[in-house]
Amino acid sequence: MRGKEPLVTCDSCGRKMPRNKGVVFEKVIRFGGDPSAQITAKFMSTRKLYYCISCAKHRGIFEKKKEAAERESKRRLQ
Repeated sequence: MRGKEPLVTCDSCGRKMPRNKGVVFEKVIRFGGDPSAQITAKFMSTRKLYYCISCAKHRGIFEKKKEAAERESKRRLQ
């Protein structure tokens, strides 16, 4: 239903916005193990972070589709 989305808070600036307008970024959190070693962590969990459009663009979480497509095509060619 339109207009009935719950409000979420941007984890960067604190702005309130509807959940469908926020950019979701899943962050992997590791517990235990040596961070400098390439050993798998004993415990892992994910946390959903919500960012407003301006903060997500500033942090580089998402970019224009054209630039993402160009980067993906360069990666495939290598």
